[in-house]
Amino acid sequence: MIWGFGSLRYHRNDFGKIDGEDAVMDALRPHGLAPGDYFFPHAGSPEVMRSEAYQAKLAKGPVAFLTVADTSAFTSMGKNLAQWFAYCVVVGAIVAYVTGGMLEPGASYPEVFRLSGAVAFCCYALALPHRSIWYHQKWLMTLKSMFDGLVYALLTAGSFGWLWPA
Repeated sequence: MIWGFGSLRYHRNDFGKIDGEDAVMDALRPHGLAPGDYFFPHAGSPEVMRSEAYQAKLAKGPVAFLTVADTSAFTSMGKNLAQWFAYCVVVGAIVAYVTGGMLEPGASYPEVFRLSGAVAFCCYALALPHRSIWYHQKWLMTLKSMFDGLVYALLTAGSFGWLWPA
């Protein structure tokens, strides 16, 4: 996570620094990479992936997943915070839908907490392991982000339990 709990110390070593960072940035800049996600070496098709030329390129390395962001993404948090707020509203709506469909008004705090917390944890955290499985993100980074998701889920569950209609 970039924002939120990402400013806590346990996230400080999530990303490593490239040796010769300035040279790498200087080498990429002339290519005018638009913000987006890239993989190299890029095959483009299963046939190319099986070719000897591609396999040699792959073996030679480096192999990388690269996300290029617009520089404004790191100079102003406004857009990021607005997107995070919208995401939290969507998660809250899903939690409300599931919890409201399964529990009656007057359900006990522990019942509401357990169900709404489980749903919120699924929303905030269970989509994260695919980053480690398919994109080789460090598992420690994924687990720390899942811990963040647990904290968000507990806060959501506490709120639902507290505000649940009697």
